[in-house]
Order: sequence, then C-alpha cells, then structure tokens
Amino acid sequence: MKKRMLVTAMAVGLAATAGAGSAFAKDAGERVWIGFHDGQQVSMQRTLQREGAEVHFEFNEIGAVVATLSQDAITRLKESGAVKYIEPDHKRYPMGSIVPYGIDLVQARDVWDSNRDGSIDAGAPTGEGVTVCVIDSGLTAGHQDFANIDVIGGYPEGWDNDRCGHGTHVAGSIAADFNGEGVVGVSPGAVSLYIVKVFGNSSTASCQWSYSSTLVDAAQRCADAGASVINMSLGGGGSSTAEGNAFQALRDQGVLSVAAAGNGGDTSLSFPASYDAVVSVGGVDSQKNHYTASQRNAQVELAAPGVGVLSTVGYSDSDFSVAGSGYMVGAMDGTVEATASGDLAEGGLCLEALSDVDGKIVLCERGQISFADKALNAVAGGAAGVVVYNNAPGGFSGTLGGVAVSVPVLSLSQEDGQALVADSLGMSASVSTIFTYPANGYDTYSGTSMASPHVAGAAAVAWSEDPELSLTQVLHALIAGAEDLGAEGRDHLFGHGLIQLKDTIDIIRSGDIPEPPPPPPPPPPPESTALVNGELVELDPIPGGQWARYYIDVPAGAENLVMELRPLEGATGDGDIYVRFGDMPSTTEYDCVRG
Repeated sequence: MKKRMLVTAMAVGLAATAGAGSAFAKDAGERVWIGFHDGQQVSMQRTLQREGAEVHFEFNEIGAVVATLSQDAITRLKESGAVKYIEPDHKRYPMGSIVPYGIDLVQARDVWDSNRDGSIDAGAPTGEGVTVCVIDSGLTAGHQDFANIDVIGGYPEGWDNDRCGHGTHVAGSIAADFNGEGVVGVSPGAVSLYIVKVFGNSSTASCQWSYSSTLVDAAQRCADAGASVINMSLGGGGSSTAEGNAFQALRDQGVLSVAAAGNGGDTSLSFPASYDAVVSVGGVDSQKNHYTASQRNAQVELAAPGVGVLSTVGYSDSDFSVAGSGYMVGAMDGTVEATASGDLAEGGLCLEALSDVDGKIVLCERGQISFADKALNAVAGGAAGVVVYNNAPGGFSGTLGGVAVSVPVLSLSQEDGQALVADSLGMSASVSTIFTYPANGYDTYSGTSMASPHVAGAAAVAWSEDPELSLTQVLHALIAGAEDLGAEGRDHLFGHGLIQLKDTIDIIRSGDIPEPPPPPPPPPPPESTALVNGELVELDPIPGGQWARYYIDVPAGAENLVMELRPLEGATGDGDIYVRFGDMPSTTEYDCVRG
C-alpha cells in the first residue's frame, strides 16, 4: 500500500532543486509532549527518570507526559516501543455604571434589564448557578466590580494578583457587577468565577507566554473546580495531539471551552481555538464590521465585540477630571508618566500647531492625522496635556507610535469629548498617566481576546435559563440565535454570526433547538506535482511568500526519505522546505522543516 506525502517549498526569489530520496528531523526542542501506549505508564516513568528528564506534568488520563530533556534523549525515546508520539509543547500567549457597547450588541441587557431601569428583571436568567473559569493573567479580586461576585477560588498562589490587566479585563466582560459603578458584564455579576493564572507574575505588568501543557493543566483544574464554561483569551501557532485530546475529553465531560480566534489578520489557525472541541470566536466592531486583525478560517464558529472594548483592569494608568468630575480615559501607548493641570481648551482636529493653549489641557478630536502629530501640534502651542476623543461612539485605545511627546496624552470616548466641548471649556482640568496598582481601573482593549469572553458569558447566561441542557444544546442554541453577518450562512470571518443572547434564550424557551447548518465545503487543495525518486526538479524563481508544492508516494515499508533543497549555481535568495505526512503542510502544520 502506498501513502502520499505532500511537500511544500517556500522561497524568496530562489531558483532551487528539490529531489526525493532522509527526512530532515524537526527540532522538537527541549520541552515536549510524549504520548505513550496503554499500559506503558510505569515504563515511561522509569525511562524518563533514567534519561534525567524534568517532568512538568503527567496526564495519565490521555496517555501523555510533558518533560524537558536533551535532544539525544528525545532521539532515543522515539525508538522506544512505549512511545506513541513526541511533539513540541507549544507556547500560548495572551492574544484592550457604564454599559460597554458590546453588552447591548450581544443583547445581554435585553435578557436581564429589558426596560433599562438599572435593575435586574425578576426571574431573568443571569448566569447564576453557572461557574465560568477564566484562564489568563489572573484577577485583581479587590476591584469594586468583583466585590460582590462569587469568586470561588483560583490557582496557583497569586491568582488574585493581575498587574498585567488582561485577565481582569476579560473577567469584567464576562461578569462585572451591575452595581451602579464602573461597567457591567454579559452576566451582571451573577456567575461564579474560578481563576487560573498562566500569564504574568506578581511584580511586573508584563503578560508573559505560557505552554500548551500549562494550558491543559489549567483547563483540567477548571473542570475539577466545577466550571461549565472555560474562557481562553489566548493562543498560539502549532497544534498538539495531546492538547487537542485534552479539550475533546473536557467536551465529552460537558465542559464548554471558548477561545479567541487570534489576531493575525490572516487565514492561519490559532490554538486552542482551532481544535474541533473548542469554540473559536472572531471579532467585530461596534458597527458589526469584521475586525481586520481577527483570524478568518473554517474553524471560526461565532463572532463577538472585539474592538475598543471597555472593561475592568486592576491598575490605573490614566486619570482625567474636569471641575472635579472624573472621566474614563486610557493612557496612550508610549505616553510619558506625568501629571498636569490647567484650563480645558478645544483644539478641534489639532491638524496644525495651536495657539492660545499655553498651560492648558487640550481636547483634540480623533481623525485625519496620527495621535502623535495631534499631540505635537498642541505641545507647539504650550499645552500641558492632551486628551484625544473618539470620532465614533465609545472609547478607544491608541498609540503614539514611538514618537516622543513631552506631556501626558490620553484617549476619551466620543460622547464625553463632545459633551466637554459643549459645556466645560475653560473649566479647571487635570490629567495623570502615573501607573498605580492595585486600583479600580478601566481600560479599552481590542482583540479577539475581548470577543471570546462575550461568548463565554453568553453561554453561562443561556445555560442558567435551563441548567438541564447539554453542552451540545447550549452551543446549538447560541449558533441558532446568532445574527448572520457577511456571506449567507457560515463563513470564515464571522462563523455562524454575531452572538445574540436574547434570541438564544427565546430559542431555548421554545423547546426547539435546531441543528446548526453544516460548515461550508473546504476549498480545493492547491495543485501539487509528483516527485520521482532520484530525479532533480529545477524550480523557476518563486516570489517572496509563495509556494511550490510537490508530493511523493512513499512505498509501504520504507524507512528513510531524503529530500534536498539547494540553490542553483549563481542563484540568490532564501527558501525553506516543509514536509508533512499524509496532508498539505503549512508554516504552522508540518512534520519536518529545513531552512
């Protein structure tokens, strides 16, 4: 029996030859997943001890262990009859009362505050009785918007400290309390939360990467804590058999895993979102347009607000007050840490150097030129501080793009900016961009990390309407209730559409939850050419970022395959060869690679 191996060579301006005949082993790294056959647990433990391996996790229920060991040891393990597979332990990264626009965009208040009186409607489903687990950078548990929430615990020590802010922001979109202060979540402070911290530490504001094995361990801790829904606003390239098996096992147990689709703005797959057992969530803006940075691929199932999302953070890096009244603002990325005060002045769009603003706090409207240029134009007139307000509803996060501006620069919502221009010019104002932790802070983030918790929160509220529903029923109701956007039916940008919580609840109450429509057929595979054993193939120059695709039929029983990519005499450029057994390789899905 012959099996087909597909080969993809990626080159930049390269004329090269590729021929058939030993596989270049992919460098598995030092930290790896090792899958072992049934009954080989004890043998594997002894082998790893003999090899001097550092064992990080043992997942006996899925027949896998995660360990750090030498390349020589990895080579020896590959020859062991006890080993089923060895694969990298891929890194996973953190993929910024006012009612944020996303809460109404997903119909959350239509479910539990339909008359908009600021009180939860009697008998409305709110997520009460459902536990949502947030795997992220932790939670600033002392924040005022979590003071009355049932936070049942977390892991490891320090889970309740989140200087990074990412996890607290995500948790706020899920569950911020409806308490008349700050913001509110999709569940108005009613769900129970369990927190597992996999990013950051207790002393710096950085959001560091983690590993796929750490993520699996975290997800299993979520299940052990009784979570029905897991939110993962994180991801990275490279699939893992073990990681995929773990999330399938959780789904089989009735745990709904939700993850961010990724922010690469292309068609590549991000994991864990792209496993079949995980709901992949893409992003939209306040006008329901596709978020341009959101991944678009066949694994996207649902869409949710992911642009300019206002939510809780455990720090304060910005403060703005006028005549003693405070406003929610964000510090521009790259701004100086400083304070300033002065009379409030209007600069319009701040397209040119301003005059008559010496010592004042200047309001600039967003649009036409960069934030840095607006700030510099204000500074040219002597401004002590600059606040840029949005040119569309809601707030936003902005950056100075590495440009040095000598005064603090902040962002503000359109509504507040227009109100201040109309009523408050000339009044005393103050700004600050001094970082303070902990604090009852709020900030505007963008990314599919912000979209995912809207779906996780909606799933919890929907499940609380009927706790007897199965995971499949809840998911099917969410899909059936989604607003179809883009191409008719499921597509790669929005999946089945924008989450709509009230429509989902109505479907559950009807007792008739339909099956979701089938996914669109996959596109035809790229054309590939057969390689002949021993024959060289001369390639024409390949433009940068493009592929030449080949396959070779490997005879049954063959033990070695040698493939070579080398430049022709006088050729310039660079290229890589990717090899995958039984399927088309890509830059993230391959068995071997040679650069």
